[in-house]
Amino acid sequence: MIEERQWTEQAIADIENRLLQGVFGCRTTEGVEASVTYARYLSSVGITPDNYPVFLRVLDIENHWVIDALIGERDPFLLLSPVQPNKFIVLRIFAMMTRWHKGSIYHKNLSVILGVLQSVYSSPKEGYRIHPLTIADVNALGKHLNKSSGQDDPINRAILEVLEKISELEQKENREMEEVALHAASVRNVFFDDRKKMEDVIPPVLLITVQDRVEIAPRKTASASAKDAPTKPVAAGDSFAAVSDDES
Repeated sequence: MIEERQWTEQAIADIENRLLQGVFGCRTTEGVEASVTYARYLSSVGITPDNYPVFLRVLDIENHWVIDALIGERDPFLLLSPVQPNKFIVLRIFAMMTRWHKGSIYHKNLSVILGVLQSVYSSPKEGYRIHPLTIADVNALGKHLNKSSGQDDPINRAILEVLEKISELEQKENREMEEVALHAASVRNVFFDDRKKMEDVIPPVLLITVQDRVEIAPRKTASASAKDAPTKPVAAGDSFAAVSDDES
């Protein structure tokens, strides 16, 4: 006789979590559609101090249909503004920027997290107290600059603004802070120097771009969104090529 399994609330919650992580993976059309619906629901609820970690989790999904549903009509730079910045948020943000390859992420994702960094480091020393920056953090931020787009590009402008604030951290009695400030200034200066390349100040391995990255489109909105998705990999500020059920 097969012994009946005793289900606990924790076991059920674990199954729900695994299924939800599968949805967030957006590896199937059904997963994308579920993620879009989930993101749209979150957007209707609104971000609060009690649910912002879930917003950060959805923001980490590399599918522009999901991100559009999450942001809605809001200004992406202000999406997380209802929540007071803290170390958890900043660490998650830098983890995203580190993992994302240069030029391979939807511009609205970058806009949201850059909006937070602008807020956190508007007062550089206060921001440093929330999260003591490292050279790796500065590289993770600076690698998303696109020299060919110029300083008027919204993403470039936001990154340059944050780098400028970080460069004001110079303080001789704190060697680590001093090094971070100098490196931020160097990254910013190279961007404006036509004689130099970003590789001169940021490790080349961090500047590798992903070729031919595609997204799985939700069936219900693929036809409406296809015009917004380019057919080739693009730099920050654009979205990505869509893959329908027939193509995938």
